[in-house]
Amino acid sequence: MQHRVSLSRKVFVVGNYIFLVALSLLCLLPLIQVLSISFSSSAAASAGLVKLLPVDITFSSYKYILQKQEFISSFGISFERLVLGFVMNMGISLLCAYPLSKERKDLRLRSYYAWFFVFTLLFSGGLIPTYIVVSMTGLIDTIWALIIPSAVSVFNVILLLNFFRGLPKEIEESAFMDGAGHWLVLWKMYVPMSLPVLATVSLFTMVYHWNAWFDGLIYMNFPKNYPLSTYLQLLVINSNPMKMDPKNLAGLIEISERTTRAAQIFMGALPILIVYPFLQKFFVKGIVLGSVKG
Repeated sequence: MQHRVSLSRKVFVVGNYIFLVALSLLCLLPLIQVLSISFSSSAAASAGLVKLLPVDITFSSYKYILQKQEFISSFGISFERLVLGFVMNMGISLLCAYPLSKERKDLRLRSYYAWFFVFTLLFSGGLIPTYIVVSMTGLIDTIWALIIPSAVSVFNVILLLNFFRGLPKEIEESAFMDGAGHWLVLWKMYVPMSLPVLATVSLFTMVYHWNAWFDGLIYMNFPKNYPLSTYLQLLVINSNPMKMDPKNLAGLIEISERTTRAAQIFMGALPILIVYPFLQKFFVKGIVLGSVKG
């Protein structure tokens, strides 16, 4: 049986598509322009001739930034932070969410832990106390200053906790009857069944560690220790980030401050742009299931 679609429904659907397309363009057009500027010549970028397509295409800006020691060093620090932070965040989140997802007889103790985490989600010690703790523990100017203070994400723990509570209890009970322990149940059963929410939490964690810049600014005293986001943030607000040697002044014909800045910004965003399509199919399912279950 065919159902007739009312005029108001058609208008609603068309309006939704128009809104989503417009929203997508608002997100894509700035990135496309930055990419076009990075591939354009110095003269075209300085004259404001670059809109959505590059003018006088050249790769000189990318050749220049790939030879800059500051950019390569900051890129390496961000990659190291991403790997170490991802492993620590995911490990702690799993080990925290799994026991809290169990049904306990002592409901008062369970409620205490739940409110403890909610309180830390809403309130924090503040910037100055946090800096004092990091400083007194000797983490200043080390990679661990960028990882340990943010090692536990309560939001990620809540997503994992609610997803674990929604998994069938019969599977866990059958594993215990066969002699499995909690470690085996967690890594061999819960983790494989939780791929959607794990992909979502992984994306949140990677984006946070790759894009975080403020902690690098306050915990690092030397520019050589800056992660990529901190380096790019200072690059954007610096009036003259491109300090070329006199012997390289001839390169100003093909590159300029604007083109090199655009190239570095796009290179900084490229890793997340590569990773996101592989995790996107899990994203909506994972965040919905992890937020409404339980």
